[in-house]
Amino acid sequence: MKNYDYSIEEIENILFHLNYRWKLHSLCFWKGGPSPFSSETLYEGFEDFLSLRTYRSLVNLLADEAGERKLYFNFIEHFLQREVMPYEAELRTWMKGAAAYVKGQKIYFREIIPYCQKGSTREERLVLQKETRALCRFLRPFAVTFWEILLETLRDSLGFRDYLSYCGAKKEIDYNYYYDKIKEIMVETDELYFEAMEQWARERYKTGLKELTRFDAINLLSLTEFDHLFPAKALESLKSFFTKWDLDLGENPSITLEMDNDPEKSPQAICFVLQTPDEIYVLVKPQGGWIDLEGLGHELGHALFAASISPDLPFVHQEISMENALSEAFAFLIQNMTMTVPFMVEQLGVNEEIAVMLHKYKVLRDLSVFRRYGARFLSEVDMFQSEDFATGQRYSELMQRYTGFFYQPEACLFDLVPEFYSLDYVMAWMAEAAMEQELQNQFGQRWMFSKGASDLIKAWWAEGYKNEVNGFMVSNGLGNLSPEHILSRWEKIPIPKDR
Repeated sequence: MKNYDYSIEEIENILFHLNYRWKLHSLCFWKGGPSPFSSETLYEGFEDFLSLRTYRSLVNLLADEAGERKLYFNFIEHFLQREVMPYEAELRTWMKGAAAYVKGQKIYFREIIPYCQKGSTREERLVLQKETRALCRFLRPFAVTFWEILLETLRDSLGFRDYLSYCGAKKEIDYNYYYDKIKEIMVETDELYFEAMEQWARERYKTGLKELTRFDAINLLSLTEFDHLFPAKALESLKSFFTKWDLDLGENPSITLEMDNDPEKSPQAICFVLQTPDEIYVLVKPQGGWIDLEGLGHELGHALFAASISPDLPFVHQEISMENALSEAFAFLIQNMTMTVPFMVEQLGVNEEIAVMLHKYKVLRDLSVFRRYGARFLSEVDMFQSEDFATGQRYSELMQRYTGFFYQPEACLFDLVPEFYSLDYVMAWMAEAAMEQELQNQFGQRWMFSKGASDLIKAWWAEGYKNEVNGFMVSNGLGNLSPEHILSRWEKIPIPKDR
C-alpha cells in the first residue's frame, strides 16, 4: 500500500461505484423517470472518501503511472460534483418548468431544439428568440452561482490557479495551441463557408445569412427540407447493417436500445455507458427524417466502441477517459458513414443522384457545425480568462463572426458545457477524418462493406482508453492530430450552390 488512506484497489472500487451511481442518476434524469438517488443521497456514505484529507493524499498519484493519474482526476470530478450538486439541482428544477409561449404553444426549454428542427416557421422562431431571452435572464443567476461555486472550489479547496489550468492539467491539452489553431482553420475556410452558406440560406429562406438566428441554424442544419426523401425503414436498416460486421444489435446483451416516444424522455439522442463493456443504453426519441438516422448512428458509435473494449484491460483503461474526443471520434465515424453515398445507395436504397446531393449538403452542414463548436471554444477560453462568463457578449460576437448566425448573449451560460467539451468535438472531427481517410486508403470508398475495415475498427475499439485521442492516432499509424484530412474533405467535395 502507498502512503494514503486507501489502497489503489480500494480507490478503484470506490470510484467504480461512484461512477456507476452518477451515470445511473443521469440516465434516469434523461428518461424522465425517478432516480434511485436524490442530490442529497447520491454521495451518501462516501463523505470520508470525498474529503480534502483524501485529496491531499492522492496528490502522490500524479507522480505515478498514467492509470493512477486518471484515478486522481476521477476523484476530483466527484469532489466537484458533490460541491455543486445542490446548485445544479436548483438550476435543473427551474429549467424544467421554464417555458416559452409561441402563438399559444408552450415550448419547454428542453423542447426548443426539436421544435426548431421540425415544427416551426421563421416567424415563430423570431418569437421564440424573444421569449427565450427573458427566460435566460431569469435563469442566469442560478447558472452563475453554479459556476461561481465550482471555480471557488477549484481555486480555494483544490489549489488550481483557474479553470483553464485545471482542465489543461486533467486533459493534458495546450489550450493556447488549439485556440490559435482553430482560429487558423476558421480563417482558412471563411470564404468557402460563407459563400456556400449564404447561397443555402437564400435558397431556403429567401433572405441573407445575416438576418438569421441560431434558431434558424437549428432548422436549416437538421436537413428537414430533405425529409421527404428519407427512406421509411432507414433506422431499421441501420440497426441491421451491423450484422455485416458480426455485431448483431438484437442479440447483444450489452446494448439496450430504446427508441420509444415517451413524452417524459429527452428528445436528444444520447448514449449512457453505465459499465464497460457490459451495460450500455442508447436512447433515441425519433422525430422523423435524416436527423434521426445521424443521431442513432452517432450514439451507436459510442455504444459499439464501449461494448467492444477488451475486458482484459485494467479498470482505468476500460472505464476512465480524461477527455471525450476519442469516443466522439468513433461516434462521428459511424454517424458520417450513414450519409456517405455508398451507404445511402446500397444500404438504404436511396437513388444515387439524390444521395450525392444529400451528401454535399451534409458536408456543408458539418462545416457549419464544426465552426459553431470552434467558435464556442474560442469564446469559452476568452470568458474564463477574463472571468466574464455571465454577460455573454464575447460569446455572441464570436459565434456570429464565425457561423454567420446571430446568437443571443443571454443564452451563453445555457450553451456552455463543462471542461471545454467544444474542443473535444473539434478534435474528434479531425481524428474521425483521419480514420475515414485511412479506411478509404485501405478498403476504398465502400469501406463500410469490407470485413477488413470492420475488423480494423473493432481492433481500434478494443484498445479502450489506453490512450487519449492524440496517443491513439500516433500508436495506430494515423499521424499526429491535425486538420489536414478534414480540410481536404471540405475542399475536394463541391459545396452545393444550386439545386
